[in-house]
Amino acid sequence: MDDLVINTRGAYLKKQNNCFVVKTDKITEISVGKVKSILITTSAFLSTDAIKLAVDNNIDIIFLDYNGTPYGRVWHSKPGSTALIRRKQLEISEKEKGLKLAGQWSIEKVETQMETLNKLKSTRPQVKEEFDKNTDKMNNLKEKFQKLEGTIEEKRQTMMGLEGMCAKIYFSSIKQIMPEKFKFDSRSRNPAKDEFNCLLNYSYGVLYSKVEKACIIAGLDPYIGFVHTDNYNKKSLVFDLIEPFRYLADRTVLYLFAKKLVKKEYFDKLKNGLNLNKKGKEVLIKQLNETFEKQIKYNGRNIKMKNIIQYRCHKIANGLIDK
Repeated sequence: MDDLVINTRGAYLKKQNNCFVVKTDKITEISVGKVKSILITTSAFLSTDAIKLAVDNNIDIIFLDYNGTPYGRVWHSKPGSTALIRRKQLEISEKEKGLKLAGQWSIEKVETQMETLNKLKSTRPQVKEEFDKNTDKMNNLKEKFQKLEGTIEEKRQTMMGLEGMCAKIYFSSIKQIMPEKFKFDSRSRNPAKDEFNCLLNYSYGVLYSKVEKACIIAGLDPYIGFVHTDNYNKKSLVFDLIEPFRYLADRTVLYLFAKKLVKKEYFDKLKNGLNLNKKGKEVLIKQLNETFEKQIKYNGRNIKMKNIIQYRCHKIANGLIDK
């Protein structure tokens, strides 16, 4: 199964028998059994029959803005949740157990960042010395995460500060190995100032939608976060839980640059930055899907990367109720 991506302005999605039919300048028919989710990235028309077909088959329809950030979704109204899981989630968010849980996600994020830098330096001897110094710095910061005690409320600013320092070291390292015409200054968002950040932001948006779905299926409340505070309409837990999985987006984008698959014509200029256009989205989403389909050894068994997110959310939910 794969994502059905609709990124042609004016496209029409309808149902025909047990298939989705996408009408643009051509007509494409896809069996419902081959669709995992539907991503809509531009102005499009949907029939209510197509929406019902998706809902009946547990296929969520996700609407993404031009940055790739989900702003809405349609899916079945029967998530596998219990009130007990959400009560426990709220309860531990204010205790030391919540700090330990959130701290582990942050530690995993730093570990995957260090692993990415180690992979990059293995084929680039010219940066080995600098990358070694940077991973040593990140390892020292990781140890500070491990020593944190207390509650989230007491340590929130410390945790975010440590994450920020690691991210600065990490992206300053990546900057060194970028092709000359795609060099970037630093991380930038809404809008991205350069091609690297434009691809990365969109990748994070797609990843965000997968983490959100995994939370809901597992019965976790996406609005009750730990490190990220609970602001109105902010899915704080999704922002927390995406951290250990960001490497999936990072490595996909780095792969595209390493294989010289990124072209200037994939981006449209905005007043203060860049926007990923239709062709760019096609290339990126195709590569992201390949990343999510890869199998790795996880907890003693082979599992696709896209399923690790769901596995982890179920494990967190079960841990909350001591199951």
